[in-house]
Amino acid sequence: MRLLSTLLAAVLATTAFSALAAEAKDPVEARKAIFKDYKKVFGQGMGAVMKGEKPYNKDEFAKLAEQMVELSKQPWQYFPAGSDKGKSEARPEVWSKPAEFKKAADEHQALIVKLAEAAKGGDLAQIRPAFGAAQKTCKACHEVFKKD
Repeated sequence: MRLLSTLLAAVLATTAFSALAAEAKDPVEARKAIFKDYKKVFGQGMGAVMKGEKPYNKDEFAKLAEQMVELSKQPWQYFPAGSDKGKSEARPEVWSKPAEFKKAADEHQALIVKLAEAAKGGDLAQIRPAFGAAQKTCKACHEVFKKD
């Protein structure tokens, strides 16, 4: 439990720093910083618990889920027209199919909210499918909108 508490504290600090840093950077760097936080919170934090690699703690998992709710609101503003230059990993479809991209982002955010609601309840039987559904939205978006 102490390890998960330490991880949670590190993730919260990193996310707060990255969010502030993102404000000062160009859109490509800003969204990369946010998605890096996604990996820490969703993958290394929550995902590790779902895989049984880290112990489950109801309160700490719920905090991570709430952090994901906030993170899920952030990256989309950093995909303005013309931000496909440089070291962007975004495919042209982000800008050529904006309605589809917005729909994917909205679906992702909605399922992250459902995951957070399940996490508040603390029942892993409810959390696991909610996590899986949210995870599928990540993969679906990457398949269409992210370069390999």
